[in-house]
Amino acid sequence: MKKITSVFALIFTFAALSVLSVTAQSFAPRASVTPLTLEQKANKELRKLPRYSVFDYIEVEVNGSTVTLTGKVCSLGTKNQAANFIKDIDGVREVINNIDELPPSSFDNRIRREAYHTFTNRGPGQYFSEINPDVRIIVERGRITLEGFVYRKADSDTLNILANGIDGVFQVTNNLIVGKRDY
Repeated sequence: MKKITSVFALIFTFAALSVLSVTAQSFAPRASVTPLTLEQKANKELRKLPRYSVFDYIEVEVNGSTVTLTGKVCSLGTKNQAANFIKDIDGVREVINNIDELPPSSFDNRIRREAYHTFTNRGPGQYFSEINPDVRIIVERGRITLEGFVYRKADSDTLNILANGIDGVFQVTNNLIVGKRDY
């Protein structure tokens, strides 16, 4: 009988220690996620989007645990996919999706094709890799907006001049940043 009591005492002690261990782990402070880290993780996730092309541009803004997505996409479903990719990141509590979906337009599609062809053949084509390009070409109602990063001011100027020479373009906005992107 004394042996059985000792075994029960041992089992009870083990169970109590296990519960305390689990409780202590659940209340342990988590490593804090800084806004910069959250932004880097979000940008990394966006690069995994299957239809995120040179003609789409998504910007990430972090405020606490809220991530706001802005930009313009022409690929069908990319807006919702972007929000779904971001919401599963550790530390994200809310995703505000302000991405604009560009309407389908054969006129804009022609400008997109011509701009891409012109930039890669007559300009600094190194910025237009198929996966995660440094420069994005946004075309909306005959207006081109250049977004992204270039290494030299001369490259930004060259792309701006080439964009203005594309037939059917009404306006060019050059938002290119000179320098290396930080993600």
